[in-house]
Amino acid sequence: MIRKLERRDLDAVVDIWLQGNCEAHDFIEADYWQNYAVQLKEELMAAEVYVFEEDKQIKGFIGLEGNYIAGIFVCAKQRSHGIGSLLLEYVKKDKKQLSLHVYVQNKKAVQFYLNNGFQIQSEEIDPKVNEKEYLMTYFFNDN
Repeated sequence: MIRKLERRDLDAVVDIWLQGNCEAHDFIEADYWQNYAVQLKEELMAAEVYVFEEDKQIKGFIGLEGNYIAGIFVCAKQRSHGIGSLLLEYVKKDKKQLSLHVYVQNKKAVQFYLNNGFQIQSEEIDPKVNEKEYLMTYFFNDN
């Protein structure tokens, strides 16, 4: 079931976020993610966040700021089982366009977004970590 984030979900969501970032971005020091996790809870409550819950456990989530996807994260044991795609489809129904940044070195995520219809618009440098990232965009057809 997909539903809006509730305060009681924060610990589980931050755990999934931290684990996912450390695993997918091993080219960035783990301290960077761990230090950011403290302020993440406040940001999550202020953002538009949807969780995928099954058997009373949070297994993934998607965070949005308007039409910008701040991230899609799925717990390690549930990856490649369609949860990320379900979350993406859930938010697509209310948006005309979506965009996001993804690190070039995170090849699995880049491929995931390409497979889901996103296109690479540009390559930039994330100044916080000095890593290349793509700006990717999805435009919806009204057909």
